[in-house]
Amino acid sequence: MKRTKLLYIISGIDYSLGFEWLEKYMDKSRYETEFVFLHHQPPQLYDLFSGKGVKVYFLRLNTKKEYPMVFFKLFSLIRRVSPDIVHCHLLEASLLGLPAAKLAGVKKRVYTRHHSTFHFDYHPRMVKVDRFINAMATGIAAITENVRRVLVEREKVDPRKVFIVHHGFELACFQDVEQGLVDALTLKYNPAHKRPVVGVISRFTEWKGIRYTIEAFNMLLGEYPDAMLILANAKGDGEAEINARLGELPPGTYCKIVFEKEVCALYRIFDIFVHVPVDSFAEAFGQTYVEALAAGIPSVFTLSGIANEFVKDGINALVVPYKNSGAIGEAMKRLLVNNELRTSLVLEGQKEVKQKFPVEVMMNALYRMYEA
Repeated sequence: MKRTKLLYIISGIDYSLGFEWLEKYMDKSRYETEFVFLHHQPPQLYDLFSGKGVKVYFLRLNTKKEYPMVFFKLFSLIRRVSPDIVHCHLLEASLLGLPAAKLAGVKKRVYTRHHSTFHFDYHPRMVKVDRFINAMATGIAAITENVRRVLVEREKVDPRKVFIVHHGFELACFQDVEQGLVDALTLKYNPAHKRPVVGVISRFTEWKGIRYTIEAFNMLLGEYPDAMLILANAKGDGEAEINARLGELPPGTYCKIVFEKEVCALYRIFDIFVHVPVDSFAEAFGQTYVEALAAGIPSVFTLSGIANEFVKDGINALVVPYKNSGAIGEAMKRLLVNNELRTSLVLEGQKEVKQKFPVEVMMNALYRMYEA
């Protein structure tokens, strides 16, 4: 049987477990998969995939001035590869890749929508770009029901073009972690072995709600003066404000991590995990909701993105109101004093994500979209 030729176009990504899993679990008896990376330098994924014998291409993209040149290079590459399906991930890949694929005569052009109301809320002019991308696509993978609603209700996309494709996870990565690796990360980021450790894995931007976590942690220090706040993925457009708030904490009570590749093990150095976006639509998905529960870390959440679909207060996590430092602090204290609650949340959280988010579920949803 002839395999379907599938060309992925991905922009602005150096390394991602999600794309590594995508390539690993792709049904190679049905799909012949190739990857194009648009980036300022060859990403780690380029080397990883090429080392496994996967066909990969790299097109250098630094600034918007290079869009026309990259567009025509993409068009030429697509004509040469002659894929049956082009699937784009992230803004620049979709903006350039979908029209290039259409011009090259590719009939099935899909993209994964990785944001929800971000452009409506913060960059209204970009909504026109989103609508152009929607028009160029013959199918759209919405990573949550929230994203589907934005596409259909606010951007007026034909609902027949939209498919729910939740992110999938190799869940064993978060559960079968070598203790030696956890010990090494503890020594690296918390050498004084302070406890309890409150973990955050979130880009430094306003809508992630990190300021409220910092305020709550400052309150927690009153009862737990040896507590430690660890913030990973500590970069972004809100860095100046968040750093100013961190400066109000006592010295030695927090640690910032710009990047840690061993993210599955990183969760295991936390006693509590906190993720509190500022509204229901702030997150398009919010992978940390799933990852923290898969890793078995008792968590405090606000409901945003995928959490709207499966997080239940007091069942698999503690849910707090938006922008409420006091409620976050009280929830953290509940987790620290109630061992029975911690155990119950961990068991139910792992059970829930095992049912809903294994990578095989994502792959099957992708196949249904490709074959629709």
